[in-house]
Formats: sequence, structure tokens, C-alpha cells
Amino acid sequence: MFSFKQRRRDRLRATPLPQSWLKIIESNVLFYRCLPEADQRELQGHVQVFLDEKHFEGCQGLQVTDEIRVTIAAQACLLLLHRDTDYYPTMKSILVYPSIYVAHVSESMGNGIVLEGDSVRLGESWHHGAVVLSWDDVLRGASDIHDGHNVVLHEFAHQLDQEGGEAHGSPILPRRSMYVAWARVLGMEYVHLQQDAAHGRRTVLDKYGAKNPAEFFAVATECFFEKAVQLKRKHPELYEELKLYYQQHPAELPRC
Repeated sequence: MFSFKQRRRDRLRATPLPQSWLKIIESNVLFYRCLPEADQRELQGHVQVFLDEKHFEGCQGLQVTDEIRVTIAAQACLLLLHRDTDYYPTMKSILVYPSIYVAHVSESMGNGIVLEGDSVRLGESWHHGAVVLSWDDVLRGASDIHDGHNVVLHEFAHQLDQEGGEAHGSPILPRRSMYVAWARVLGMEYVHLQQDAAHGRRTVLDKYGAKNPAEFFAVATECFFEKAVQLKRKHPELYEELKLYYQQHPAELPRC
């Protein structure tokens, strides 16, 4: 027997997206134009569920509009295509700032030393409750789909990573048999990125991914969708692991 939640989600996914929302996606989210029609329809259904279940809050006086909600939802739901999903179950709210913002951070350096200070942010993903985003950077990431930078994909990749607990670069995989290859490939690629960053070598992956395994997975996700051809050519094993996880093959999208 289907649960009430499943029935409600099925009904929402079957409800046509309002034309005003569809125009927002077509205008703001350029990656949407790359998708086959079946994927576009699936994404529209996911957006309906996402917007029904998640709360948006404007910060620093930002007025939350349908444009903000739909633009963020469409990008977040891109990561859910073709997969069983519970729609980021630990995340209830999206906090949106007009532009980059300052957050107070406290970071343990080991040996009882804690480093505190202010950090300029484009976005962040909390383990429980919320994702925080800069609206200017949401729009910038959605409008350039080949630069490898997309704050929504990055922060919602962290949410996927956090579904099984603390973020450590290993989201819940579809099959238990996938974990060995995932750990080997992503672990090896993470070390290589650290080495490339240390020696100042050019990389397809953003060097921010060398910070820790969680950031590596988020950066790799951005690259998988936005620099798919380069990633497949330079890092074929990494591309294959991400393809198996996301059940998508962006390097072969004919319209991108």
C-alpha cells in the first residue's frame, strides 16, 4: 500500500507545471534546454514536489519570489533525475541572501586548537535543516553551464552526501557492491587533485575540491554536469562512478 506521502508526491508529479514557472526554468536554467524531453518532464514533476515540501526564506531583506524558488528548485532537482529519491529528507529550508554573505566559522585545527573568524560565502549546506545560497551566484551558476561552477549543484551534492550522516564524500549508493570502486576511484582522484593543487598544475576539477573528501565530491558533481566531456576524457574512471551514481550521461547530451 502506498503511503500518504507517496500518493501526494505522485499527484504533484502528475500535475502540469504552471506556465509561468516553466518560463522561469527555460529562461534561467540553461542546462534544462540540454535535457531530452522525457527528462524535462521528470524534472518538472520533481520541482512540483520540491516546492511543495521545502520552505524558502529571504535574508538581508531579500523578497523571495517564484523566480528565486523555481530557479533553485530546478537545479537542485537535476541531481534527482532517474533515481529513487526522498527529496533531500533532512533539509527543510533554503535561506537565500541577495549576494555573497559573511558567516562566522569555528574550525578545529587539532590538538585542542580552534580557529574562529568570518568567512565570505556563496553558499553552505547544513547537516540538518537548511541550505544557504547567494541569489546572485545562483543566477550566475545557472546561466553559464560550462564553467564548472554551480553553487546549487555544489551545496545540494553536500546534502546527498549528508543523507547517511556526516559529509565525507560518500553518499548512499544504489548498490552495496558499488562502494569498493567508489572508494578506490574517488580516493585516488582526491589525492591526485591535492598533488596537482600543491604543484600548481592546471586541472579540470576546481582545486577547492582538494580541501577534503566532502568538497571533492561536491566539486566533482559540478564538473560532471558542467564539464562532462573534459571530465570523461581526463578522468574516465571518476566520470564513470558519477554516471553510475547519478544515472545520467551528460557528456552525451546532444544539445549541450
